[in-house]
Amino acid sequence: MEVLSVPGVLLPVALLLVSVGSSECVRCFAQFNQTLGQCDEELGEVDEDDCCQNPQYGYQAADGVCHSCGPPLWSPWSPWSQCNVLCGDGVMQRTRKCYGAGECENAADALQMQPCSGSCCDAQGWGLWLAWSSCSVTCGGGGVRRRERVCSGPPDCRSACSGPSEETETCPTHSTCPVHGVWSSWSGWSQCSGLCINDQSDDVIVPSRKRHRSCSDPAPSVDTVPPGNRCPGDDVQVQDCSELPNCPVDGRWGAWSPPGPCSVSCGEGIQLSIRKCDNPAPKYGGRFCDGPSAQSSPCPENPCPVDGFWSGWSSWGECSSSCIPQGNTPIRTRRRSCSNPGPSSSPPGRHCEGIHRQTETCDHLPHCPVDGVWGSWSSFSSCPVTCGVGLQESIRLCDSPAPKHGGRPCPGERRQTNICTTNVHCPVDGMWSQWSPWKPCTHPFRDKSINCQLIGGKQTRERECLHQAHNGSICSGEALTETRVCYDVNRCYLKGTWEGWESWSLCSPTCGERSKRFRRRYCKPDYSSYRSTIRGFPAAFFGTPQADCGLPPDGGKKVEVQPCVNAPSCP
Repeated sequence: MEVLSVPGVLLPVALLLVSVGSSECVRCFAQFNQTLGQCDEELGEVDEDDCCQNPQYGYQAADGVCHSCGPPLWSPWSPWSQCNVLCGDGVMQRTRKCYGAGECENAADALQMQPCSGSCCDAQGWGLWLAWSSCSVTCGGGGVRRRERVCSGPPDCRSACSGPSEETETCPTHSTCPVHGVWSSWSGWSQCSGLCINDQSDDVIVPSRKRHRSCSDPAPSVDTVPPGNRCPGDDVQVQDCSELPNCPVDGRWGAWSPPGPCSVSCGEGIQLSIRKCDNPAPKYGGRFCDGPSAQSSPCPENPCPVDGFWSGWSSWGECSSSCIPQGNTPIRTRRRSCSNPGPSSSPPGRHCEGIHRQTETCDHLPHCPVDGVWGSWSSFSSCPVTCGVGLQESIRLCDSPAPKHGGRPCPGERRQTNICTTNVHCPVDGMWSQWSPWKPCTHPFRDKSINCQLIGGKQTRERECLHQAHNGSICSGEALTETRVCYDVNRCYLKGTWEGWESWSLCSPTCGERSKRFRRRYCKPDYSSYRSTIRGFPAAFFGTPQADCGLPPDGGKKVEVQPCVNAPSCP
């Protein structure tokens, strides 16, 4: 049937969202699932009014239930439940829920019920218990054994089987279990057998340390059959102290050289004999040879000035730190003196040339651990939404400094959030209401009844664009009103023919012993005297005529009523 659409000026009915007083503080969510009635993507706690400036959002109040911020909408119908009886006549139900601010159209239509027949009349229930399993242990106590039984029948008949499908019982044994030995924890490591590594002999001698454990946690049983197993492995561990430094090698003097020539050609000269600290030379921080590296003996000459001469260098001192801190390498020093010999005072000799103190960096040390330190928080990002509430983000980096050389990472979170409020309501798009019932069929040009006449008329129905607000989109399509051509046949006497039964209605009411459903035998009116079109458009027949189909076939009923058996009790 073709319907004429009459464009009109859309006058949407807005969903009025008015805050009265201060609203409740709620948990706000960026998503609401209309099918499941669940909230997702939590933003944080805000006033309900602020959260619901976006109709796509949902919120959770103190009752813990998730609510939609949008206009009222029905969820989809749930699947039909299983029949509430296993065998015979029963009912099945389906439900839907209204989510949103306000009341859904046809608010009472949230539950539907229809008859069903339980298909489990032949369900046999539980089969016989199967044999017990073997005991879970072969010795000692605490063992259990199990047995099972099977529910015979298809899955939708499983409710015919009540009680557990498995049962257990303890099973004692008649022998004591052997106790296998388990090692105790390792003791702490002993002190190293030496303080340093000696590489001066043919075989390098590396000190070692030991730790012990005992097979006593528990010890293996000896009075069981079979006895308990001894602990596998060794009770002693030996470990080289490879982290120790090499042993210092103290220097020892070599032999004196023969005396050299006289140092001066006048005065009291000296003849020098020298020796080297190379038998062996000092290594690994060992002491330099004690005593002078040169010795002098006077030679009979005229007195001359005596110039100063350096003594040997001392051993290196300790490093200024046990590890290398970031940006500052430790150092160590050694010294010498101008005393071998010291310069003469009369006549004056020259002082030793050069420096008396040397330093070097301790590059051989490990780096000190550097714990991570958070940098500054970044500024919060701009509010990501232009209406309603959104979530701003600020981050910080573990780079001031970053952790290095085994240092600890930064504690705490790298991200923090803040709810931003725009104080702007998001657009609420319009939604069409259901069409109103068709109005009476009237004369197309005059206020005149055409009931039971072969005169074509017209009738209209209307709908509204609901909930549109805050510059939201108006409903798609332009028709607020539909018009069609029609004949008014309400309560008109017409001949008819029987055409079988109409479909069964749903059960009403949806609970209690009075619940029923019905169906009518359809008496099809004879409209053959009416033209099928009016002004070129297919004609509709308005109203319920008094069609005369005579007696029903075989003297049957015109209406059948069937009780909805075993409907749930009304609350």
